[in-house]
Order: sequence, then C-alpha cells, then structure tokens
Amino acid sequence: MTSRPGPRSLTRSAGKPLWAQLRADLLRRLEDGEFRDVFPGEHDLVAEYQVSRHTVREALRQLRAEGLVTARRGKVSRFTAGHPLEQKVGEAYSLFRSVEEVGAVQRSIVRVLDQRADGVIAARLGLEESTPLVYLERLRLADEEPLAVDRVWLPADVARPLLDVDFTRTSLYDELERHCGTRISGGWERIRAVTPGRGERTLLDCPESTALFAIDRLGHDAGRRQVEWRQTLVRADRFAVAAAFSTDDGYRLGAPVRTP
Repeated sequence: MTSRPGPRSLTRSAGKPLWAQLRADLLRRLEDGEFRDVFPGEHDLVAEYQVSRHTVREALRQLRAEGLVTARRGKVSRFTAGHPLEQKVGEAYSLFRSVEEVGAVQRSIVRVLDQRADGVIAARLGLEESTPLVYLERLRLADEEPLAVDRVWLPADVARPLLDVDFTRTSLYDELERHCGTRISGGWERIRAVTPGRGERTLLDCPESTALFAIDRLGHDAGRRQVEWRQTLVRADRFAVAAAFSTDDGYRLGAPVRTP
C-alpha cells in the first residue's frame, strides 16, 4: 500500500517528543519521493505541521547533525544522501565513480588547470625540481552540494593533453587513459582527519561541527613510474573509509562492506 503523501499529524503525548515525530515524518516523506529538489523552510514546516519553531528547529538540527539535510542562511535547504560515500581500503579509488554509484549527479567546478613548476611536488614524484607539471584543482559536487576539494599534479610530458579537457563531468583517470594512454595501476594513500580553516569551510559549505578527511595519494602506472600526486579534502560527514576483517584472515582490503 502506498503511503499517504504530505504530512501526518503529530501526537502531543508523553511518549515520543514532537521534534522526534517531525524528524521521522520528514524522513518518511523523503522516502515517498518528496523534497527531491527543495526542502521546505522553517516557516513552511511550522504552518504545515502546526507546531512551534522550536520543534521545527530541533528536528532540523538533528537532520543536519546526521548529514541528511543542509540548511544555510540565504540558501535553499536540501536533503543530502542518507549515508556517506564509502571508500574501500586497498582499491584504486575514484570519487567520480563513487558519486555516480549512489545515484547522485557528479559535477566539478574547475578552479585551476595549467602547467607549472613546483619543486616540492616534483620531488615527491621522483623528478627534478624544475620538471613541468600539469596542475588541476577542482571543487567536487554531488547533487550540486560541495563534497571535496581535489588538487592533482602530473608530469607534463605525460599529461599535457589534459590541458584541453573539460573536467566538468568526467573522471581524471578516464581522461588520462583516453588522451594520454596512461593508467593509474597502484600506489599508496594516507587518510587523516583535519579541522578545516575558514577558507575551506566556506568553499565546502561546512557546518562548524564538520571535520574533513585529508587524503594524500601517490599513484604510479603499470611501469611503476610515479605519475600522480593528489591531495583531496573531503567532508567527513559525506565520506567513509571501510575494510572487512575476520579472525582467520585479518583485514581483507578492498572487500565489500555493508554500512550498518
């Protein structure tokens, strides 16, 4: 039987508080297909449910704390994915594919795409400090909500054709293979939690309580040549790292893991 659309009445009793009933009903309506584009504001919910602004604000505070809804002054509120994107430890990870796999729309805002020299990064790639590098910096969006800031450096003799690529809706690894004949086949990655600065918080539209994951990656091709140094800052409320384990085998990197 299909659920009745629209709000359900809230019961003023000593059982479940009104804000908790409101939160549960908003989630039900989301599952019924409402609020796909725009989430109602506080005034609309007060009128619709005939409850106080305090009740509405507490329900919305809980939804925001769970990463289920965003709400910013002067901006339209929206529902976000009900669970974070998940990276399986040990896999060659693509943020682009992870966003697409959960049914969200991936888009990138290219902030910088140029050729430059950077002695520190070149050294990390095992190159002479003056070696030209292709640098790509993107703000990554999932369903138009900021998800991550991604910065990557590649040797220009490998990646120079990428300077003419539109990265708005495509994967760097796909374009690297298509235009440069190079495929990232392995490497190492370090993931750590960081507190965002003011600029990062503004860019990623982070609540004050949200931390970031900082992901450093050094990638090599099939010939073991180091061709990628990447630094990604991703919102920790929308991203998770997972590994399976057992008492017999220990950690099985890259095995599928169900989110509890």
